[in-house]
Amino acid sequence: MPTTTKSAEGYHRRAFTVDEIVAMQDAGIISEDENFELIEGEIVPMGPKYSAHERIKSKLLMAMSRACPPSLIVGVETSIFLSANTFVEPDISLYAERLRSQELRGPDVQLAIEVAASSLAYDLDLKAKLYARYGVREYWVVDANQRVAFIHKGPKAEGWAGVTKKSAEDVLACAAVPEFRFRLVDA
Repeated sequence: MPTTTKSAEGYHRRAFTVDEIVAMQDAGIISEDENFELIEGEIVPMGPKYSAHERIKSKLLMAMSRACPPSLIVGVETSIFLSANTFVEPDISLYAERLRSQELRGPDVQLAIEVAASSLAYDLDLKAKLYARYGVREYWVVDANQRVAFIHKGPKAEGWAGVTKKSAEDVLACAAVPEFRFRLVDA
């Protein structure tokens, strides 16, 4: 039986809330192992992770963890609740240690990183708009295939104040962790 369907364009679809998704997981209707995000009420399955994706994510995670002060948590695929009908799970997130993961909202997130092997257009368009609209402070999209990063800063309701493309040789730095330095060429 297929686990995804094609969009029923032109027809109304039922939107879900975060609370309804949690209730379905608690009831066993949706497996907690299922990899998806809730985007403006729609369940969006996440694709498989390829080796380039996992390698870059792991290297970024190790470097960020080494540089991060104890007052910050480096989260891996941690749910961030942007609204009553939207939650996302970036590959890596950075947030205050005092917060429990189920309390995370957009402005609490110092940095969200999406490593894209097959989802680059999606991460640069829809996901970038969502992160900006809900106040995530900094957002990176790392293209695992081309080894470039798109650094988004200055969230606004309509998008980002600035987006900078960084090459594999450029140093990536995060405002929240000044000690962090990373080059994609080293991943």
